Amino acid sequence: MSHKNKKTVPKVARPALVILGILLIASNLRAPLTGLGPILEFISQDLGLSATQAGMLTTLPLLAFALFSPVSSGLARKIGLEPSLMIALVLVGGGVLIRSGGSTLMLFLGTCIIGLGIAIGNVLLPSLLKRDFPTKVTTLTAVYVLIMGIGSTLSSSTAIPMMKLAGSMGITAIPHWAFALATVLLFPIISIIVWLPQLSGHTRPSADTAEIDSHSYLWRSAAAWQVTIFLGLNSFIMYIFISWLPSILIDNGYTENQAGYLHGVLQLSTAIPALVLIPLMAKMKDKRGMSFAMAVLGFIGILGLLMMPEHALIWVICFGFSCGGGFILGLSFVGIRTHDAHQAAALSGMAQCMGYLLAATGPIIFGSLHESTHSWEVPLYMTLSVCVVWGFLALFAGRSHVIVRSESGKDIIIDTPVHESIHEELKRLKNELALVTEERNELKKAFNAKF
Repeated sequence: MSHKNKKTVPKVARPALVILGILLIASNLRAPLTGLGPILEFISQDLGLSATQAGMLTTLPLLAFALFSPVSSGLARKIGLEPSLMIALVLVGGGVLIRSGGSTLMLFLGTCIIGLGIAIGNVLLPSLLKRDFPTKVTTLTAVYVLIMGIGSTLSSSTAIPMMKLAGSMGITAIPHWAFALATVLLFPIISIIVWLPQLSGHTRPSADTAEIDSHSYLWRSAAAWQVTIFLGLNSFIMYIFISWLPSILIDNGYTENQAGYLHGVLQLSTAIPALVLIPLMAKMKDKRGMSFAMAVLGFIGILGLLMMPEHALIWVICFGFSCGGGFILGLSFVGIRTHDAHQAAALSGMAQCMGYLLAATGPIIFGSLHESTHSWEVPLYMTLSVCVVWGFLALFAGRSHVIVRSESGKDIIIDTPVHESIHEELKRLKNELALVTEERNELKKAFNAKF
């Protein structure tokens, strides 16, 4: 029996350099946004922004993620993953530079461009992992989410010191807050330098690859929607607390400095799950129990903040860990439940498009409930109900089944190892069947000739 068509794990040239590039790209996927929060009040005062306009600086990137995520997989099919990720880095770097110009127009324009670059990176990194490291998807996903958390913590914690440094250096060409925002440019510059060798070594997509199936059937797949809504509810909760946690804490008696410290703890705690989940995810094929546990932990954290806000540090760590762990698991589902890099990119685009649309509504709905009730209780109870739905979906989204399209055009789900391609396996079986048929025909001819 021939085994020459059996699929093997792809051999990646300079895998260490590729992994380093992936991790550096990951450092750009949050840092340019989280550095804005601590100095947003200074920006608003300097530019005369209203509360609504200032809030749009948080919402705009999420809308950009939603609008451009579906386009990203098409870009990768046309020019390849490596050049597409380089475009993402250039857009992030260019956006940071424009945003640091010091005017209102440049601030909003740069923020939109940053959102576009991050949208491409968000969608295509899981696809790259699926293609080059199919047996290490969950582990590398956890590691790059850890790097995202570290990058966002660095950006957030250095924003105020960098602004003060601009004042001590006597910088007058741009506002001090603009200088602080510009320091984030270090992330894309280093990433571009390290990623450059991948452009010369990558294989351009062939004509048939460029026109490959867009996997539009995923939008009709219940399994794909389970993954999509799982990620969407995770982002919905996460961005609510990124936006509103300081206000909730201040209204519960915390000082601005204490609220800022706990906001930093929230971002750091989203990175901790990567350290804890890496060994577990590598061993557990079925992720339903782990995913459900993240929803339960989020429920406990929010309920604790509601009932015993004086212990906010504990509760912030709880729902920070929950959201960080849920994000890692949700991204890993994109690799686990797809059979090749193209389908992974399509599912990633769908999940992040709808997920970030949902996330963009979270802070608005939460704030509207607070404004109408003059209390944090109703909006917090709303997030508790979302955690219940999130936990229910975890029992479906966390399955190890791979989504495959049948010949009839309908979805079927086949339980198969993460790294195995159904289509490649079918090709191998067809070839083996052809060999058996050929041998049978030869035997039949020999038999007829003899008798």
